[in-house]
Amino acid sequence: MNFALTVLCAPHNEAAHRALQFATACLASGHTLSQVFFYQDGVYNANALASPPQDELNMASLWQALQKTHATKLYVCVASAIRRGIVDENEAKRHGVRLANLAEGFEIVGLGQLMAATQTSDRCITFG
Repeated sequence: MNFALTVLCAPHNEAAHRALQFATACLASGHTLSQVFFYQDGVYNANALASPPQDELNMASLWQALQKTHATKLYVCVASAIRRGIVDENEAKRHGVRLANLAEGFEIVGLGQLMAATQTSDRCITFG
């Protein structure tokens, strides 16, 4: 089965961790995970400058490990990201921001990627 996930919550929210656990279990069971789409406060999972306390999970690093191991697409909504101060090199230049802070392995895209996933996936699951 082909799954797509949407993460709506910040990395310190338990639902973000459940999304990662679901993604890992899905892939371990032999299913396909076409993409994870980070939307609204979920874009904070892609902030390379976040430094969680030592007793908390570093969700950006965990998502990056999943992406490296399984080549899963980690898409970040452009409008949500810019609104929350998360930009890649292109968006930083476009908006006159001095520093790009999108974590490696994540990609800024439009909502079209989420709509495409709803058409091509067997199941789209949202974590919020």
